[in-house]
Amino acid sequence: MRAQTNESPILLVPYVWIGDFVRCHSVVKVIKSRTPERPVDVLSSSLCAPLLDYMPGVRKGIVFDIPRRKPALALNWRLSRILKQERYGKAIITSRKWKAALAPALAGIPERVGFVGEWRYGLLTDVRHSEKDLPRMIDQCAVLALPESEQRKQDWPLPELVVPEKEVMEWRARNGLSDEKRPVVALCPGAVGPGKRWPEEKYARLARLLATEGIAVWVLGGPGERAIARIISAEGKFARDLTGDDLRNAILALATADAAVSNDSGLLHVVAAIGTPAIGLFGPTSAWHWAPLNPIAAIIEAPWRDDAKDVRRRSTEDIPVEQVIEATLQSLGGPRK
Repeated sequence: MRAQTNESPILLVPYVWIGDFVRCHSVVKVIKSRTPERPVDVLSSSLCAPLLDYMPGVRKGIVFDIPRRKPALALNWRLSRILKQERYGKAIITSRKWKAALAPALAGIPERVGFVGEWRYGLLTDVRHSEKDLPRMIDQCAVLALPESEQRKQDWPLPELVVPEKEVMEWRARNGLSDEKRPVVALCPGAVGPGKRWPEEKYARLARLLATEGIAVWVLGGPGERAIARIISAEGKFARDLTGDDLRNAILALATADAAVSNDSGLLHVVAAIGTPAIGLFGPTSAWHWAPLNPIAAIIEAPWRDDAKDVRRRSTEDIPVEQVIEATLQSLGGPRK
């Protein structure tokens, strides 16, 4: 096993969902605040890799795709060879999955920190057990950058995505938007999980109302949101479809928009970390647990469906359009007419 030095780089192994990946930038900031001399690299999927270009404190990304629900032993072995060449002294593994710790262990990284998760004894050298004492994911992730004696909830540094103005202007030019003078609201209708998607019919009505206020509307998302974008935009009548295959497209669009409306999804975390005013729509998930750590313009939660107040029974479809349009206009400085 290689000896660790005070200058050896640190590898962060984050969750691979977009929102969780953004959240883990707080972990980067904690590491850099404690050991500024040590470079920090981040293991990333191809999907999340564009985010790394805008995260201060990250030296580089190790981009390697491993299937989610397969052991992928051969791929993990290949990844371990890549990691070994980087001579990491420490790996911080935020995911609880057994597989997330496999390549760092095979690479012989001397210090490997993570929660016990799927019985990862042997794969981790610093095994933490008190995850259930930390109900929020941000607390569970960030404490791993601290010694176990300091493993408690703190006020964590905020995730941050810094997008250069030059890239924003180039993106606007490529998309024929350089002459757009109207305020822009970006709509992010995608989400993973039942009940988390505000219905496209309500997004479409929101787009029409914004258009009548003289506001430009863009619909953002991945390939899975293209059909929804056509409905929302009424084939381009009330909004522009800017969905695409590359997450960088959405990052740059959110950096140039004046406000955004988003389901509880990865793009809500992206826009919050950029600093664009955002309205977050929450149904069967708790905003306290899952909203961005960064402040946003408004959190709108669906009403309770039963006396038990079981958050899992809430649905974003119960959020009225009137409440969303009011919050959106307020984020732009109030009604325009």
